[in-house]
Amino acid sequence: MPHIDLKYKPGEDLICEFYLEPAKGLSIRKASEQVAAESSTGTWTKVFTEKPYMEKFAARVFSIKGRQVKIAYPLALFEPGNIPQILSSVAGNIFGMKSVRNLRLVDIHIPKGLAKVFKGPKFGIQGVRNILGVKERPLVGTIVKPKLGLETEDHAKVAYKAWVGGCDIVKDDENLSNQGFNPFLKRIIKTLEMRKKAEEETGEKKVYMPNVTAETEEMLRRMKFVEDNGGKYAMVDLITCGFSSLQTLRERDFNLVLHAHRAMHAAFTRNKKHGISMMVVAKLARLAGVDQIHVGTVIGKMEGGKEVIGIAEWLRNEFHDLKTVFPVCSGGLHPAHIPKLIEMLGKDIVIQAGGGIHGHRMGTEAGAKAMRQAVDSVVENIAIKEYAKDRKELGIALKQWKC
Repeated sequence: MPHIDLKYKPGEDLICEFYLEPAKGLSIRKASEQVAAESSTGTWTKVFTEKPYMEKFAARVFSIKGRQVKIAYPLALFEPGNIPQILSSVAGNIFGMKSVRNLRLVDIHIPKGLAKVFKGPKFGIQGVRNILGVKERPLVGTIVKPKLGLETEDHAKVAYKAWVGGCDIVKDDENLSNQGFNPFLKRIIKTLEMRKKAEEETGEKKVYMPNVTAETEEMLRRMKFVEDNGGKYAMVDLITCGFSSLQTLRERDFNLVLHAHRAMHAAFTRNKKHGISMMVVAKLARLAGVDQIHVGTVIGKMEGGKEVIGIAEWLRNEFHDLKTVFPVCSGGLHPAHIPKLIEMLGKDIVIQAGGGIHGHRMGTEAGAKAMRQAVDSVVENIAIKEYAKDRKELGIALKQWKC
């Protein structure tokens, strides 16, 4: 059964782009053929159960350029609407094969025939902007800090100070769920009370992103509780929960914006020679139906680079009639980063800063003001240092973080 055909012209196939280093003594042609076979209709030896009709289901290597390999997968290989099955096929056993030294799934191209059965984002970028009443500027958010370190009352107070300072969004950290010192149900009630107070005082819409991450049935109960108590958002740790859980949340169609945190992604996305890229994760997350997803920052404390720009652009571009997704930038950001960040990634981003707000020498409220002032300086096209001259919160932030 042929699994390599360099003359093949893909049609309505799912296309995977791989970086492939073959095992010692093996050609890249042979190694790529084995990858295609293992991820579709082949096995390690000839089997006598093979039937001629299976040939049309075989994945085909159709391009080899250096170590860049492209493989086309017929749509008949995939169960409609099943992201776990797609991943088990194109990103399953192949990473453990002896025939490859290194293998990385760099990108995945999903045809309309496969995408059309997925709901995609419920709100998308425009829907989120409508909720907050923010038409053009980047959204400004923070995470309650120190990480996991506050009891419920203090958590809600910090959220309030961030909102009145100018943040649109306050979210939980990725590992805060239902700990004894800050139980989930109590945290939702208290923090949403503070959100209402902040909205009344500022005249702006505010949102809270509680982390609902847990076993799937428990997540559904938490989503319902948030919705019933007037919440507008829920956050889920996409990788640790898995795509099946994410699909379940989206299929229940809660009236909540889904914010995807990518905790644990770097375990398989960071090595540029092996694993799966963040671009692939982002594409599948959009299929599954997230409205926002962390993509990195290019600058800040997290590893990233030019790939972040490409992911952000893809999330905001047209994709088989599915709504767009807000790229979320987080990881070591402070006000001095904002002009460069917006220059590189544009205004359709969520800027999420923890230490860069709560670490401000004047406190959380001043830190939120400084971050919002930094964003406003870009929107008003005024150099940030000039803008800071009569705005002490921003001025202090620029001095504190040595801009």
